Amino acid sequence: MTQPAFSRAEPDARRLSLIEATARVLASQGAAGASVRAIAVEAGVSPGLVSHYFDGVDALVAATYVHVGERVSTALDAGVAAAGPDPRARLDAYVTASFHPPIADPGLLATWLAFWSLVKARPGIAMLHDDIYAAYRRDLEALLADCGVAPGDLRLTAIAITALVDGLWLELCLSPTTFTADEARGIAGRQIAALLG
Repeated sequence: MTQPAFSRAEPDARRLSLIEATARVLASQGAAGASVRAIAVEAGVSPGLVSHYFDGVDALVAATYVHVGERVSTALDAGVAAAGPDPRARLDAYVTASFHPPIADPGLLATWLAFWSLVKARPGIAMLHDDIYAAYRRDLEALLADCGVAPGDLRLTAIAITALVDGLWLELCLSPTTFTADEARGIAGRQIAALLG
């Protein structure tokens, strides 16, 4: 029996391949370069196929933002799961996962910067940004509560740690020769220890 000259990807696999192509286009060309045509070329498909699966480039960029956010969450969750039951070790693992692949990655940084550039211009992306960061803060607040942080202090402590981690992550991805992931972990650890008293 001969194989057909072509095969059709399952719809979920095709959608995922378009999302991954969009992430690569955002990383290499920024938000301004993310057109249906550019994404189709990157994915090796026709522009019509992109339009078949997504209602325009905005919908595809939004789906990509959700997908990338889920990848980051999965990496953070894996770090926490590997840390064992100690609450402080779990908090440290959550924080320091950002300083190692797959999160500490120049390609991910470039994609994330493209998303951030759209937050002020596109209300739908702004809502996604708020939802994604709210989920990160909820996870962090839960870890902080397990470490004994008072309920009234959880929100602001989580915001402070998020800002600290984002800043270190950004610098680590932009200038990886300036300091190491272990040094970032040390900086974060000292600051978190001060916040927790």
